[in-house]
Amino acid sequence: QRRTFLVIPKIRAGLTRLSKATEEHKMLLGHLMYTAQLVAKQEKLDAGFRVVVNDGVEGCQSVYHLHLHVLGGEQLTWPPGCPPQ
Repeated sequence: QRRTFLVIPKIRAGLTRLSKATEEHKMLLGHLMYTAQLVAKQEKLDAGFRVVVNDGVEGCQSVYHLHLHVLGGEQLTWPPGCPPQ
């Protein structure tokens, strides 16, 4: 069964897009990734999951604060959106 959740930092530190990250954001970015895998374990996504960051207009970003989308619970395809083979 498909599972999707977001990882949103409590303190955004002015980070609106991944492409705007600076040296000062390194700890925050690492913490987001670490938190994503912790929650994926809690959600029993042991077979795998995908972490997505949308950046800018062409990256389909619609909310301008950095957050991670975590997808799992089913066989994902590559590239995203392609039907399973």
